[in-house]
Parts: sequence; structure tokens; C-alpha cells
Amino acid sequence: MIEVRNITKSYHSTPVVSNLSFSVAPGEVLVLLGPSGSGKTTTLKIINRLIEKDSGKIFIESEDTDKLTPYELRRKIGYVIQSIGLFPHYTIEQNISIVPELLGWNKTRIQNRVDSLLEMMNLPSSVKSRKPHELSGGQQQRVGIARALAGGPSLILMDEPFGALDPITRQELQKEFKQLEGAINKAIILVTHDIIEAMVLGDKICLLDEGKIQQIGTPKELLFQPANKFVKEFFSQHKLQLELNAVTLQDLSGFISLEGFDLPADLQPEASLAECLMYTDKKASLQYNSLLKIYFNHREVLISKFKESV
Repeated sequence: MIEVRNITKSYHSTPVVSNLSFSVAPGEVLVLLGPSGSGKTTTLKIINRLIEKDSGKIFIESEDTDKLTPYELRRKIGYVIQSIGLFPHYTIEQNISIVPELLGWNKTRIQNRVDSLLEMMNLPSSVKSRKPHELSGGQQQRVGIARALAGGPSLILMDEPFGALDPITRQELQKEFKQLEGAINKAIILVTHDIIEAMVLGDKICLLDEGKIQQIGTPKELLFQPANKFVKEFFSQHKLQLELNAVTLQDLSGFISLEGFDLPADLQPEASLAECLMYTDKKASLQYNSLLKIYFNHREVLISKFKESV
């Protein structure tokens, strides 16, 4: 678990991060979202001690990070960046093994860890001997996530992790990442400027503007119960698409019986309507059109319930 308490950072008397406080539990994804210059990446770098804060406290698993050297701290944190950052002259196995080797793990333990992470990332063991340039962008990003997890860190920081990928690969990796969250079981802080990505991946969203928190809560809380004008306007341009990402099959169960729909086995009740629309099978498309009609027929009632629940 990570707890951030009242962190502040200024440059030339101008605050870029102002009195930020939040916490992230194991297995939870907090998305830092906001316009350019809102303090998202600065916050991430403060946590990782790439930038030193002016004031405030940060605790990882109840340990005050000020009492650790930057090197000790970073061994407790996995870091995934947009440009992936794999060492080009290392094999994939060597890239994933870097932190475990620094931690003094023996060869057998490292090999077992590499194998299990590749399996988790849906990568064949044959990639171990390859160099990064021999893999696709999506495969490289999977390796980047595996490397971040290799040393068993308490916290994962992700800075625009899927931003450099083409839209189709990006969507596929977002879906895989969402499915992996339970298996990873780490506190994750993810920075993105993509509103849809924030809605898809975030258990909670921290919306920032000019270094200040405008609202922090679940996607539904920010969408259906905005705390102020900025929050409302920030989501207004993509409102319908965001609704389809926030509303789940389970939300519709009060109006229909899902047993009457022939849905794919991998669609759980927690799946969003947007996830349903990703299936292109003709029969499935007809089913999902029916689901959409049900949603729009009961939209006002559902929104009222969401507002009451949050």
C-alpha cells in the first residue's frame, strides 16, 4: 500500500503539485488524469524520488520513504514508461532479470521468475533469447511490465504505458492489463491523458488541474457526480462513450435477465457495455444492440441510482 500525504512541489515559487493526498491499496489501480501541466508525471516522479518534494510525506507499506536512499526506494517500486526503456543489447531474459540480480537472487529463482512472468504476460518462452528489436511494440510493452514486476515490488508506477502503441494494440493491451490486475495484486499508479483509458483501467481516478486535486473517486463518481464545474466540463465532450465504459452488464440486471442473452463466456457481469461492443460476431452484435436499447430506455433511472449510490 502507498499513502501520499500533503505533498507539494514548486518551481520559482510557482506550485506544480499542491497539497496532494491519496492512498492506493494492493490490487487497486489509481489513475492520475488531467490536462497537460496538471502535475501528473511530476507526482509520479516525486514518488520515485526522480524529483524531490518540497514538503509532505510518502509511505510505502507504512515505511517513510524519506528514510530510504533513492536506490533502496526504487528497488521497492516497478516503473513502466511509454518508451518502454528496454536495454537494446540485452536479451529479453536479461532485461527481466535486472532487478532480481541486483537483489541477489540465485539463478534458479530468477529463471523461474522470468518464466512465470512471461507466461503471465502471454508471451512464449522462446522470446527469452531475443533482443527487444525482434519483438513487436505490444510484445515489448508486455516485457516492460514483466520487468517492472520481476523483483516483487510493493508498488507499480506507470507513465503513459500504452501511449506509443497503435490503437488496436493499445486496446488489446488495455484489456489484458485489466484482466491481469487481480494476478498482479500490487498498488498501481498510472498516468494517462486519455480519458477513455482512465475509465477502462482505473479503479479510482484522481483528476488534477494546476497541481491540485479536483476530485478523486471511482469512474462512476466522477462521471455521474462531478464535484465542480471543471470535473463536469472535463468529461462532457466524451460523455456518451464514457457512460458505455462505466455502465456494466450487472447494472442492467435490475431491468432484464442476462440469462436470456447468449453472451461469450469471457464476459463477466462486471464487463462494461463498451467491452461488449468490441465483439464483432454478427449474432453477438444483435445481442449487444438489444442491450444498448435497454440501457437507453432506462438511462435516467440508472443515472439516478448511480447518483444515489455515490
